[in-house]
Amino acid sequence: MRRTPAIFAAICALLAAILVAAAAQAAARGDICATMRSRLVRGGGGASGLFVLDAGSGSVVCARAANRPRSLASNTKLFTTSTALARLGPRSRITTLLEADGELDRNGVLHGDLYLVGGGDPALGTPSFYKRYLGGLGTNVFALKRGLRAAGIRAVTGRLYADDSIFDRLRGVADSGYATSPYIGPLSGLSFDSGFSGPGASGFAGDPAIDAAKTLDRSLRAAGVRISPAVALGAAPASATAVASVESPPLTRIVNTTDVYSDNFFAEMLLKLLGARLGGAGTTAAGAKVVERFARSHGSGIHQVDGSGLTRSNRASPHQVVDLLDSVKSTPAGEDLIQDMALAGHEGTVADRMHGTAAYGRCRTKTGTLTGVSNLSGYCFNRDGKLMIFSILMGSVGDLYLAHLEQDLIAGEVASY
Repeated sequence: MRRTPAIFAAICALLAAILVAAAAQAAARGDICATMRSRLVRGGGGASGLFVLDAGSGSVVCARAANRPRSLASNTKLFTTSTALARLGPRSRITTLLEADGELDRNGVLHGDLYLVGGGDPALGTPSFYKRYLGGLGTNVFALKRGLRAAGIRAVTGRLYADDSIFDRLRGVADSGYATSPYIGPLSGLSFDSGFSGPGASGFAGDPAIDAAKTLDRSLRAAGVRISPAVALGAAPASATAVASVESPPLTRIVNTTDVYSDNFFAEMLLKLLGARLGGAGTTAAGAKVVERFARSHGSGIHQVDGSGLTRSNRASPHQVVDLLDSVKSTPAGEDLIQDMALAGHEGTVADRMHGTAAYGRCRTKTGTLTGVSNLSGYCFNRDGKLMIFSILMGSVGDLYLAHLEQDLIAGEVASY
């Protein structure tokens, strides 16, 4: 019993040490947050917001104007691609069909027409194009010839029609008045070579569906199939039956290109595909509603008007971006979303960024840039096993180089927290 005071004193000393350590840690956290806030304003001006979450504990590490919606720029793609992965499935593929309408005689003559039916595949094209410009990611339109031969068709009395009816025929989004945007290319339900015309990708096609049909038609004739060289637009009738098909790469690979390289064309095609599959119409507006519903179902929110973020009125707050990333990470599509974002310092739009910081090789990020806007959001995997989620939305940027520098330093602080 005489040792009780000593034990009590030891316990008190231990508790005091714990409290001192906790206070020091809290002070350090406060210093880190103050530094982050200072960097945010220095790089992005006063119209900027920040939200940093420790995903494991659920504690907020730092926030500044975190609930104020701001222009997302290409951070909009996080909403588009997470919805596509979750609702369509990371391993799903997009099918392009070759359909025949008519009677096939014993000599292999189809007394009728062929229809090239687009499924909204953004990767459809020629190997020469996608190997040169998309790192080999593509859907080979020429593969349809094998199916046609297997069906026994050697000649067609009619012609080849291009069916792009899965989407509307608006070529652009609000930012370009729904005409073809130089930052996207022409959108089409039967897209081809990312909307470019000719082998040099120096200009856009007037009608991608017609270009796709012309290319396939020439290929069929070169392979000995007798068919008219005159192609036309036309929706396949209900009586037409599929004689060949070709499938896109898995959706997760399309999303990877969309997010890592910030591919506007892929993002807009995915949004229209969401509209066609889940929103009742293959339109940008229908797809945007699908994404907004998805965000709400994950405790987040967005005002979305296109898929890529080119239109300035795509808006969400830093808190909403983090809420989306935090919620989606635990879904079956979560790991794909994380891996389909650019690894800091190694690839895509951040290949030359965050070198020399703790974020290098540890953060998966998405950039976003418009005039006066520079954003960076994503996940960081810290050395001690912590998962951190952050969103930096800078809304009054005067110097893009400085904005990137301060974002990279903030990401480094997030990754070392």
